[in-house]
Amino acid sequence: MTKLSVNINKLATLRNARGGNRPNVEQSAVDIERFGAQGITVHPRPDERHIRYADVRALKPLLTTEFNIEGYPNERFIQLVLEVRPAQVTLVPDPPGVLTSNAGWDARARKAELKEVIARFRAAGIRTSIFMETDTEQIAHAAETGTDRIELYTGPYAEQYAADREAAVAPFTRAAEAAAQAGLGLNAGHDLDLTNLAWFKAHVPGLLEVSIGHALICDALIYGMENIVQLYLRELR
Repeated sequence: MTKLSVNINKLATLRNARGGNRPNVEQSAVDIERFGAQGITVHPRPDERHIRYADVRALKPLLTTEFNIEGYPNERFIQLVLEVRPAQVTLVPDPPGVLTSNAGWDARARKAELKEVIARFRAAGIRTSIFMETDTEQIAHAAETGTDRIELYTGPYAEQYAADREAAVAPFTRAAEAAAQAGLGLNAGHDLDLTNLAWFKAHVPGLLEVSIGHALICDALIYGMENIVQLYLRELR
């Protein structure tokens, strides 16, 4: 079964908007695990506008499922990951100040940089994944960085799904096949939701994990967190 990792950044956004500690990000993460999620994802950004570096440190001893830390690999981020030692680190090519992750790595142009960073994480026993688009040539270059997995950026799939779901998923099927041929594990994330998730899962072979935050948290406002985690898990089955 494909694992569901819940990105809790939006819970931290809500907390930070008012100050104080409501919602309690740490307790929420523990509850989400208890409700059935197989992982927790956080994406601390340099301005700490949602998840803070202190949150990342506080979460590590509380979590019993997979902890995935996403982010741009500047030195501060690298040191945080090496200190916390999550199960997985996902590298994204976000420049400082970007609103959300909306592009994959140019693994060909930045291969040397990625190799160096990934080697540091793998030496510490941390599984690595890098955020990629569906270009199969780029996926071949990603394999040469030493990463364990890639995470496919699914924004274009979500945008095209309503108009033509077969055309929307086709590049991701090809990308998944290319990743398997290159010996890479496969994750996916960005704008996956209850409408498009099952079709994606059914047509993307070897999908190990999806990371879902914004849509799931929005749905939880209507259906409740425990119920919505179960609904997303049902789509993955």
